[in-house]
Amino acid sequence: MARTLRPVFNYAHLPELKTNSEWIAGVDEVGRGALFGPVVAAAVMLPRSSLEQLMIAGVRDSKQLSHKRRQDLATQIRSVAFDLRIGYATASEIDEINILQASLQAMGRSILKLKSPPHLCLVDGKTPIPDLAIPQQNIVGGDRQSLMIAAASIVAKVWRDEWVMRWAAKYPQYDLAANKGYGTQRHRLALQQHGPSPQHRRSFRPCQPQS
Repeated sequence: MARTLRPVFNYAHLPELKTNSEWIAGVDEVGRGALFGPVVAAAVMLPRSSLEQLMIAGVRDSKQLSHKRRQDLATQIRSVAFDLRIGYATASEIDEINILQASLQAMGRSILKLKSPPHLCLVDGKTPIPDLAIPQQNIVGGDRQSLMIAAASIVAKVWRDEWVMRWAAKYPQYDLAANKGYGTQRHRLALQQHGPSPQHRRSFRPCQPQS
């Protein structure tokens, strides 16, 4: 039997309930601190009728969940969502424009892929997405305040982990199956021994040649 997590949100204070429109997207990104692979964002649009159900199911910031729990919740989120889309920026784009701008670009791409534009985007973080012709509300710590943002963090994390796993067999030396592209001790040691792959972020210090 799946363990029920105690809800972390105050349902009455959810920002997605403070507007008359139901056409709202929660937007979040994952992989910002990784050394390998893209930064990935998700835009998730959920019906109000599903919010309490997902809150009780245990939706929260993806970093607070186990791998299995994230997978289960991502499946549940997909089953009830009006729409959800993934956007990402590649490692080479991160190197070209920096991780902050790449993260914003990934979030913008996820929003623009939605079948119909939302009336409002609830965006995790303090920096507005540039050149977005859709109203947006930035929320610092949004994945702890907005259930839709938390849902986006889960969907994005599951998608990115699956992407990394597809590369793990090609680059076994980096221990990607265990670290999902983040800078563990084994991963950093492998970078010193083998150098970076084409999917590594060469602008990040651990991926640069050691002097």
